[in-house]
Amino acid sequence: MSFRRIIFWSHLGVGVTAGLIIVLLSITGVLLTYERQILGMSEARLSPAAMSGDQMTADELALMAGEMAGQARLSLVYHGDPARPVELNAGRGRTTLINPYSGETIESAAGPTRDFFRAVTSLHRYLAMSGESRATGKAITGAANLAFLFILISGFYLWWPRAWRWSFVKLNLFFRDNLPSAKARDYNWHHVFGIWALVPLLAVVISGVVISYPWAASLVERAYGDGPAALAGPADSGDADAAGQAMPETVANLQGMLDAARAVDANWRTIAIALPATPQTPLVELTIDTGNGAQYDRKRLLTFDHRDGSLLTDVMTAQTQTPARRARIYLRFLHTGEVYGWWGQTLAGLGSLAALFLAWTGLALAWRRLVLPAWRRRRQ
Repeated sequence: MSFRRIIFWSHLGVGVTAGLIIVLLSITGVLLTYERQILGMSEARLSPAAMSGDQMTADELALMAGEMAGQARLSLVYHGDPARPVELNAGRGRTTLINPYSGETIESAAGPTRDFFRAVTSLHRYLAMSGESRATGKAITGAANLAFLFILISGFYLWWPRAWRWSFVKLNLFFRDNLPSAKARDYNWHHVFGIWALVPLLAVVISGVVISYPWAASLVERAYGDGPAALAGPADSGDADAAGQAMPETVANLQGMLDAARAVDANWRTIAIALPATPQTPLVELTIDTGNGAQYDRKRLLTFDHRDGSLLTDVMTAQTQTPARRARIYLRFLHTGEVYGWWGQTLAGLGSLAALFLAWTGLALAWRRLVLPAWRRRRQ
C-alpha cells in the first residue's frame, strides 16, 4: 500500500471516529462566536433617572463591596459607558452589578443569556457532563480536537496536487454547478470548505490542543522559555513594606487613584481596581483596558502606593508576564478569535461553520464509500 493510501485511509478512519463530536464542537463554536458582544448588549443599563446626583466614590463602593462579598478577592470594574453599572467581581462567574449613584445592587438583564452561553460552553468543553464526569467529557472533546488537527493536516496533504495546473486547482477552490450527483457535490464542498477555512481552522484547533493538553502547553513553554516578570521592582518594595515598615492608619483614597487612571488614557473602556485586602496592603493595582477584555496588548497595569497614592509603575500588562505566559494567554484567546477583536471572532466563527460542513460532507462521503455498497449487496 502506498504512503498516500495509508494517509487517505487514516484520514477517513479518524474522521468517521471523531466526526459526530467534531460536528457538535462546530455547532457550539458557531453559537459562541459573539458571546462577548451579545452579553455586553444584554447587560443592564442605568436609566437617566437612576443617574441623578453625584456618584459614590470608589472608597464608598469598596466599603460596601467588602460587606457584600466577605473575604473573597474583589475588584471594582468601571466602564467608559456612563450608563453601565459598576461591576463587583469576586472570581469567575461571580459578578454583582452596582448603581454607582445609589449603591443599590442591580439584577443583571443578561441572566438568561448568560445561562444559555454557560450551557453551550459546558457542551463545547465537557459534553454537558458535570461533577466527576467532566474530566471524561473534557478528554473526549480534547481527543476530537486533536483528531481534527490530524484531519486538517492529512486532508491538505491529500489535496496537494502532484502537478500544479490551474484547471485542476480551480476545481477544488470554487463551488461548481450542475454536478452529476450528491456524491460529487459533497466532494466539491468538502474541498472548497477545507481549503478556504484551513488557516483559521488551524489557528482554532492548534490553540485548542494547547488548552486541552498539559503536554502541548509544556511545548509552548519550552519554545518560549521562562523569564523573570518585568514588574519585579514594585513587588520587592511591597514585600519590604509588609515585612519591616508599619503602615499608617490613614491610607490614600481609591477615588484619587481611579481619577489618575482615567487621566492616563482617554480611550479607556474599563478600569478595574483590585481592592486591597486590608488597609495594611502596601500596593494597589489598577488595570486599564482599551480593548475588548481579551487583548492583552491593550491592557496596562498601574501600581499605586497605598500610603500616599503615588503612582509607582505604569507598564503594559503583557510586560508583567513571562514570554511563555504571554504565549499561553494569546493562544487562549486565539481559540475564540477575540485576540483580534470582532473580525477575529468572525473568522473563528466562519471557521467553525466551515468545520461543520467539512465534517458533514466527510461523513456523507464515508457513508457512500463504506456502508452503501455493502447495504446494496445485501439487497441483491
